[in-house]
Amino acid sequence: MDGRAGEPVIAAPPARRCGSVPGMAATSLPEQLARTRRFALGAPGQFTISPDGATVLFLRSRAGDDPVACLRAVDVGSGTERLLADPADLTADPGTGIGSYATDRDARLAAFALAGELWTAEVTGGRPRRLPAASPVAGPRPDPAGTRIAYLSGGAVRVIAADGAADRVLAAPDGPAVTFGTAELTATTSVAGPRGFWWAPDGTALLTARTDSAAVPVWHLSNPAEPASPPRAVRYPAAGMPGPGCSLWICGLDVSRTEARWDHGELEYLVGAGWDGHGPFGVVQSRDQRTVRMLAIDPATGTTTVLAEQRDDCWVQLVPGLPARTPGGALLWHADLAGTRHLTVDGVPVTPPGLQLRAVLSVDGGPDAGGGPDSGDAGILLAASRDPAQTHLWSYRPGSGLRQLSTEPGVHTGTLRASTLVHSARCADEPAGRCTVSRPGGPDVPVASLVQHPVLKVRVRRLVLGPRQLRAALFLPSWHRPEHGPLPVLVDSYGGAGSQRVTAALDWWALVSQWFAEQGFAVLATDGSGTAGRGPAWEREVHGDPFGPVLEDQVAALHEAARLHPELDLSRAGIRGWSFSGTIATLAVLRRPDVFRVAVAGAGVTDQRLYNAHWRERTLGHPDQFPERYEACSLIRAAPQLSRPLLLIHGLADENVFAANTLRLSSALVAAGRPHEVLLLPGAGHSAIGSACTGSLLQHQLQFLRRHLMAEPGPGDGFRVTLSADQGPR
Repeated sequence: MDGRAGEPVIAAPPARRCGSVPGMAATSLPEQLARTRRFALGAPGQFTISPDGATVLFLRSRAGDDPVACLRAVDVGSGTERLLADPADLTADPGTGIGSYATDRDARLAAFALAGELWTAEVTGGRPRRLPAASPVAGPRPDPAGTRIAYLSGGAVRVIAADGAADRVLAAPDGPAVTFGTAELTATTSVAGPRGFWWAPDGTALLTARTDSAAVPVWHLSNPAEPASPPRAVRYPAAGMPGPGCSLWICGLDVSRTEARWDHGELEYLVGAGWDGHGPFGVVQSRDQRTVRMLAIDPATGTTTVLAEQRDDCWVQLVPGLPARTPGGALLWHADLAGTRHLTVDGVPVTPPGLQLRAVLSVDGGPDAGGGPDSGDAGILLAASRDPAQTHLWSYRPGSGLRQLSTEPGVHTGTLRASTLVHSARCADEPAGRCTVSRPGGPDVPVASLVQHPVLKVRVRRLVLGPRQLRAALFLPSWHRPEHGPLPVLVDSYGGAGSQRVTAALDWWALVSQWFAEQGFAVLATDGSGTAGRGPAWEREVHGDPFGPVLEDQVAALHEAARLHPELDLSRAGIRGWSFSGTIATLAVLRRPDVFRVAVAGAGVTDQRLYNAHWRERTLGHPDQFPERYEACSLIRAAPQLSRPLLLIHGLADENVFAANTLRLSSALVAAGRPHEVLLLPGAGHSAIGSACTGSLLQHQLQFLRRHLMAEPGPGDGFRVTLSADQGPR
């Protein structure tokens, strides 16, 4: 059956019903993405191992579509799982449950915030207890002995006794834009997210971050759908603009306060801190990110001493979990040498060439790890990879060297304490992932994952393309046969430093790619220039230009994939993306309309001066120093070049990439007379997939892509394409 002259028509496969999850009514993948929050619900996480290795605490909701996270424990010896705190039993409105928790040194007392209130739970049993703390409560942490709990409220660090007595302020804001206890950039060196205060090992003081945002520009978020509501003011440190001033203070329980002193003009960013058995320390970084120093802090005087320094001509890469000190006093950091990122111990590389360090996950000195410098040699658990699509667990201990702990292809992570290992694995055939707890001499104890099984089966071909050995994943419709003819191609990569898409794990994004494939596309995802796992030089290829090399790799991968798979029709190639890849998608139709016929771009940065300084200046430098780089990367400046269909999408409540990016580009396109479409999402933030609008958002993109990439039937030819939720045309 013929369509328009010169354009192949996709034949209709036989009708089928989509799969369903046992115990659930038949549902579509977009519905399931929203219901499961992108398959995050029901997954165990945030593990804490007791000092004797006998008990493991973690968070997990009660089902794969239940958002309320509960605190649980596993007794390693018996394999018995216990419920320690169920938010549904504690408050009328549990919301999303327990977002995080912390324990004392012996893991006997856990503290958590729930609905703005402070709660504690005894790990040995008993009903959780609500403490009369100032509300709203955030980030509570018991002291090492479990006698007091420090927490955040109203920009202050407060301390309350574990029995609920003597709640008081330890460090209060001393300015209208000042907060204590938060330091956002510490997330770059912490495996557990940002931290802003740390207990002294003896529980007599806290190392506390003070953040002053008075100089940070105030931006506004409004909801045009509610014109009576005033705009919400947020402080946003955009490229070239002043950032928040962040300092460190020793706050004693006697309300004494001593500032840690360093040159804030030279080293503006606080990217890490802690207090171990050797004293408090901070990790600071220059604005140009070419210098990072680890500073020892004298708790009595605030004097700082440089423990170690790194410099790089492009930027010093920050590795989660580093720098750190072992209980025995050895300094752990990393070194980029001859194409490999190595773990170093006191400056000496201890991992081999070709094994790329990803993160240090834990440093275990045995049962005495929380004590002083005589705790002995540490067992170091690290994540590293030889194949960029896989990340494995390795352990290192002085005297016994390096040992690989995981072997199955996948993405592995974990934590180690007292020889007890919590090992989480995400593999291609395990959508829910697997988690086990192992101890020498005992059987592995599984920790159940309640993540739902996807209604859609992923059928992916993993490729290594071209002379640059680009890792790619090709998704084809399950129903496609050679007689159906060639397929239009949809490039569905991320491509940036913040995320790898082509791994040996089954992630939610792969399900979305397969969903588009089932609608009649060949979908290609490629990890190119700048992505992790290929070594320091590969990461730094995007220095000075974060987009051009990425786009070149996407084009090269597309052509090489089509050479290997002739079912890919390069005359009908489109591209979609979100965030970084939203920028790439727009750039693709601006710079390479010869390759890409259509683009869908969500939440992309169009004016690089409108994005976060710490992220954008890493690759482009300061706009006052390198204005030509910002001009070259401006999509707004290139707007008159648009000659292909473009759909722009943005959430109006996005605090990461402000909607001004899309609105300014649209204005420039209108001024240049360039037709395009805009879809605005009132109330939506930066991550729209997984929210209530998931289904309509994906369908809108699908209809736009089909309109511009798929053949339209001629009058009277009897061919009509309709869509089911998870299948191709029929």
